[in-house]
Amino acid sequence: MIFKTLKAASLGMALALGTVFSAQAEPVKIGSKNFTEQFIVAEIYAQALEKAGIEVEKRLNLGATQIAHTALTSGEIDLYPEYTGTALAAVAKGELTSNADQIYSDAKKHYEEKLDLTLLKPTAINNGYAIIMLPEKAEEYKLKTLSDLGPASKDLTFGAEGTFGERKDGLPGLEQVYGIKFKEFVKFAKLGIRYSALTSKQIDVSFGFSTDWQIEDSKLAVLEDDKNLFPPYYLVPVVRQDALKANPKIAEVLDRLAPLLTNEKMRAMNAAVERDRKEPAEVAAEFLTAEGI
Repeated sequence: MIFKTLKAASLGMALALGTVFSAQAEPVKIGSKNFTEQFIVAEIYAQALEKAGIEVEKRLNLGATQIAHTALTSGEIDLYPEYTGTALAAVAKGELTSNADQIYSDAKKHYEEKLDLTLLKPTAINNGYAIIMLPEKAEEYKLKTLSDLGPASKDLTFGAEGTFGERKDGLPGLEQVYGIKFKEFVKFAKLGIRYSALTSKQIDVSFGFSTDWQIEDSKLAVLEDDKNLFPPYYLVPVVRQDALKANPKIAEVLDRLAPLLTNEKMRAMNAAVERDRKEPAEVAAEFLTAEGI
């Protein structure tokens, strides 16, 4: 009778352990949004986790924020790169500020308490907005800051795509905070057109993101946001809590990467893919090798 009890207990323990091992053996599913920077960073995450002995499955190019977020909450993916400002504004529906730590902590609290997700350590990539011009045009009007742009804006044409014309931290914010009201707003149908339009002088002013390689490549002038209109958008891994419980090493690996990912390095990697036509996986592998990972 004792033997049967022990045998049953041993079988139960084996089954329990089998369940744990099975859960741990599940590949970590890594997603991304639908643009170059996301492809590269997701590849960096995937390859770093593989080097640490973690099996991964990639589901990249999912779409915009809400599509990637829904894939995460539904369990279709376990993690993807997000931006702190986007997490707070688009998902948590919180108020953006210029305080990077506050944005991160508010978003993290919402994700953990409401969504069973968490934000890991943010990277050093802050992909916030930058107002850009050809340097000769900025020099013509003596523009160095967005405050300088206010009085001159009535003579200048602004071009952008997407929702920049409606966002609180877009044209409405520029008008409210800096008194900027452009002579004309040209809305483009496709991403990336603003750079060719700016360099060909079809428009005078546009916006970019801090990790856009074209800013440095075209030697564009970036006007200082001297009143801190634009909130920080630090890139951060967003992860399902059950995936972390099954494999805590995810946090260890990705937290180690966080300080290595900077704006300067991201601009170079974006250029390698978009300008030099390298594959995101190749660029990610070169980054990890250079960082000794």
